[in-house]
Amino acid sequence: MFKPAVARQAIKALNQSTRPIALAATPRHFLRPISTTVPRFQKDDKKDPFVKATTRAPDGAAGESEGKYARTDENVVIEYPDDAHMPPSPVVQGRGGMHFKRTLAQFSLENKVTVVTGGARGLGLVMAQGIVASGSDLAIVDLNKEEAEDSAKKLVEQFQKENPGLEELPNVTAHFADVSNPDSVNNALSEILEKHGKIDQLVTSAGFTENFDAINYPFDRMQKLWGVNVDGTYLFATGVAKHLMERKAPGSIVMIGSMSGAIVNVPQPQAPYNAAKAAVRHLASSFAVEWAGHDIRVNCISPGYMLTALTRKILDENPELRDKWISLIPAGKMGVPEDLMGAVTFLLSDASKYVTGAELRVDGGYTST
Repeated sequence: MFKPAVARQAIKALNQSTRPIALAATPRHFLRPISTTVPRFQKDDKKDPFVKATTRAPDGAAGESEGKYARTDENVVIEYPDDAHMPPSPVVQGRGGMHFKRTLAQFSLENKVTVVTGGARGLGLVMAQGIVASGSDLAIVDLNKEEAEDSAKKLVEQFQKENPGLEELPNVTAHFADVSNPDSVNNALSEILEKHGKIDQLVTSAGFTENFDAINYPFDRMQKLWGVNVDGTYLFATGVAKHLMERKAPGSIVMIGSMSGAIVNVPQPQAPYNAAKAAVRHLASSFAVEWAGHDIRVNCISPGYMLTALTRKILDENPELRDKWISLIPAGKMGVPEDLMGAVTFLLSDASKYVTGAELRVDGGYTST
């Protein structure tokens, strides 16, 4: 009897013997043939001004304009001055008087208590003045308590001049705090609560910048910068949020970042500051999500170049920076601290009741280009 296995072997042998030789010899792995490109005709690149501005040309071929407005300059070194060399910040005149122009009542900050860190001078002082003009009581927190007390006094005096006849004046107090120190922050908050009874709102304006190239940046100064800009923002925000949660009260926190948190400034090198302000911006977003269920809103204002008293001092000593800066601003000019009054009032007030986790850039369009 014929066995199936023998039949299968016979058929297999027959197929192999009748397979074409060329097909049988074809290798199992396909080898891709070498491809070639016909060289294109090129004119003399050395005389082509456009080619000189591409990666086909060696460095420096484009001349002095190569990267001129997009690189930092390690020769720009600016150290943040101590209090003895810090220029005074005047109180803004004529911005907080009675007016009869119609506007939304939601912008009012009446019956609120607002804390402003770094409020003794600069942007913090001007924002504090706008907050008082909008109806809020105020607690100024600063490392220099003497200057904070002087600023608090001047704010009330200016308010009184611009609002003659008002019997009830804003309660403006001054408090010391090293914002980078948890104990100092807690002590300041306890003192504010003792003076005002509550805290409804916070503006974290304490901060500073310096200019050193990254490799030569003094490490101790970098730690100080991060301590004030990032740790100080974190400590005050969490301290005020805890108070609001204990009261089961709504609140608004505005963190002062910088456009530097989203771009790299030129020509001055300031990598640690840029990174610190990026951290502030993302802290605002993170806290906004974490505390939304407690009705605590957290937003960030990122100013561009502002002509504070300190900025004026820096530009006096480095006049070439002014033209470089304003050449990169679509608005063609720097801002002034008063430009932040409306922004901070909006974000603190009920006019922005559904706004949280947002970044409001006040930079003349700098970061749009």
